[in-house]
Amino acid sequence: MAVVTLPQLIKDLNLEIVYLGDPEHSENIGIHTSDINRPGLQFANYFVDFDDGTATRLQVIGHLEMTYLRNLNEKTLKTRLKKYFSYPLPCVVFCRNLTPTAEMIEAAQKKKKTLLRTELITTEFISVAVNYLDNMLAPQMEQHGVLVNVYGLGVLLLGESGIGKSETALELIKRGHRLISDDVVNIKKVARNRLIGEAPPKIRHFMEIRGIGIINVREMYGVGAIMNATSIDLVVHLVPWEKESYCERLGLDEQFINMLGVNIHQITIPIKPGRNLAIIVEAAARDSRLKKMGYNAAEELTKRLRER
Repeated sequence: MAVVTLPQLIKDLNLEIVYLGDPEHSENIGIHTSDINRPGLQFANYFVDFDDGTATRLQVIGHLEMTYLRNLNEKTLKTRLKKYFSYPLPCVVFCRNLTPTAEMIEAAQKKKKTLLRTELITTEFISVAVNYLDNMLAPQMEQHGVLVNVYGLGVLLLGESGIGKSETALELIKRGHRLISDDVVNIKKVARNRLIGEAPPKIRHFMEIRGIGIINVREMYGVGAIMNATSIDLVVHLVPWEKESYCERLGLDEQFINMLGVNIHQITIPIKPGRNLAIIVEAAARDSRLKKMGYNAAEELTKRLRER
């Protein structure tokens, strides 16, 4: 299960440490969800279901919560803070550079809970934190293949080793399209029906062309020939040409491949000497875009034939 550790969160979101609860074991404290809690209800002494996962979320305190706490009498404030910090809070972030009260620092120290601070306003920090956690905690997988961006669509080329995926991608790059990853693609599920593909950092911008060896696409073709990440919108499966094998002729029967619970449109292209795969992939990308806009050429032709 993916997790963002407390030191990693502090570093990546540029958070100021007000009090570090347990320095020796901070690596063991982690965030497991992108859900965030603003503890207004808890400060009002409503703790129903708070221990059911809500307490383990990133806790964010803004101007409204601080104003409410400052208006409580000292006895009530200490009682509610003691109860709040008794839960397994990973950390508490104060927005707008707000300074925790002495009672809050005292309660956090007794329970060894970390207090952090950011200069961002509350809504802005929550947006940044949710996007960051969504990306870091997204379900992910590795896929052998080549990922390119063609006309704004992420096209994942699959097929057995040596079938011509990298050569096809190189021709697409030469025609003005962009490489994301060659050989290995890291795929993340960032939304219910959206996958993002990127290259592992160590092999980013590199390609292996059999007979030549390793090339650096960025240095050879410029920064306009590469991208760090793209959505995966179409899968093109390259297979050896076999006379008796079935392949789609009209495009009425659409195929899909399931990755991380998301169905991605897939087409199968048989490989044969003389076929220009780059042009075929370009056509497939354009056709996929048209279908997403509601136009299907095969259905249009079928309709005309029926009318005739």
